[in-house]
Amino acid sequence: MQRLFGTNGVRGITNDSMSSELALKLGKAIGSYFEGNIIIATDTRTSNEMLKNAVISGLISTGCNVFDAKIAPSPALQYYVKHSDADAGVIITASHNPPEFNGIKVVDEDGVELSRNKEKEIEKIYFNERFKKAGWNELGKVYDIDILDFYIEGVLSLANTEKIKEGQFKVVLDCGNGAACYTMPYLVSQVADVISLNAQPDGNFPGRQPEPTPENIKDLMKTVKATGADLGIAYDGDADRAIFVDENGEFVYGDKSLAIIAGYKVEKKRGKVVTPVSTSSCVEDYVKTKGGEIVYTKVGAPIVARKMLEINAVFGGEENGGLIFPEHQYCRDGGMASIAMLELMAEKGKKLSELVKEVPSYYLIKTKVKCENNKEIMERLKNKVEGEKIDYTDGIKVYSKDGWVLMRPSGTEPIIRIYAEGKDEKTARRIADRYKKLIEKELGRD
Repeated sequence: MQRLFGTNGVRGITNDSMSSELALKLGKAIGSYFEGNIIIATDTRTSNEMLKNAVISGLISTGCNVFDAKIAPSPALQYYVKHSDADAGVIITASHNPPEFNGIKVVDEDGVELSRNKEKEIEKIYFNERFKKAGWNELGKVYDIDILDFYIEGVLSLANTEKIKEGQFKVVLDCGNGAACYTMPYLVSQVADVISLNAQPDGNFPGRQPEPTPENIKDLMKTVKATGADLGIAYDGDADRAIFVDENGEFVYGDKSLAIIAGYKVEKKRGKVVTPVSTSSCVEDYVKTKGGEIVYTKVGAPIVARKMLEINAVFGGEENGGLIFPEHQYCRDGGMASIAMLELMAEKGKKLSELVKEVPSYYLIKTKVKCENNKEIMERLKNKVEGEKIDYTDGIKVYSKDGWVLMRPSGTEPIIRIYAEGKDEKTARRIADRYKKLIEKELGRD
């Protein structure tokens, strides 16, 4: 069967692969499947109204009522869906992708991104064009709603706000001209002094690109240092991910922040932490020292979230800054991550740089090989690899005495992704090069 949904919904370049025609048709398919009340929101991209209105048109043509939350972070919409009687939610966002991209993500009634089985059902309706068609007097209606205060209050209700306030923190927030502009300065200013950067919503992303990488958030790193702030936080386009900068203006990679908060959670409540097989070993090492256990899944936040639900995990997340707090909701949440890090720092009485030093260091390299028939090549590779342990959870992960490598086919592009980890850069690079050459040999490129 043809596939429409990728790892994070449907994405593409605006007015090219991501067109209003696609959005209209997908809206019809979503409405035909759910047949109920749908909440919709967008990030700040310039194409947000075009795509949102096309999806809404499709939804109301099937008889669904639509509640328009305007611009809001993905986790804010997901939180509202979870606590309302809505049947589903739709988010118009391309998350961390460049400005010319946009996407459509569907959320189930529990606020979690759709399972693959439900995506398949919607795809079947979409490709077969078996849409429900409401009569002229049965068309859905559109209502405006405000969900932002509800979300902010929900995050703060789970935090030890008085303890955080005692820390008298100064925090620099880089909202990246995205959906974070509408919540994060208001949320964090409830417990700390806030300096905001790129806090003007603008779908052209003039301040920086939506992906919070070291290259893109240099202004944040400089501002933290120049103002003597305790912490810097940068968000992606839809604010479901948070990347931290320590008090010295140093970038803190997502695997470190994942380890720090995961360790904190298992200290408070022993249990399991869920993360994809692509995550650095530093997370497992650190969590084990705190009495926790790691459970690995395939790559993808919805997969992590649903595994957490299944095994009642105490925490979960990815190494890209996407952290999932089950006491709050089963999805990545940049706002909850921000408050959790401040609470942790306040309770421990430690600076972020001190917390980072407690986490073991590894070096992770990511690369890729172009490959049209990636599934066939992956099957052949199974007979070519050997190591101390081999894990087939998502692709092929080979453990050796000096590190590991993960080779997995992309769900959206004709490539095989390679993740290689070692205790230092030289080791990681050697592992990556070795397996890249192995793949290229199978492709006849050696």
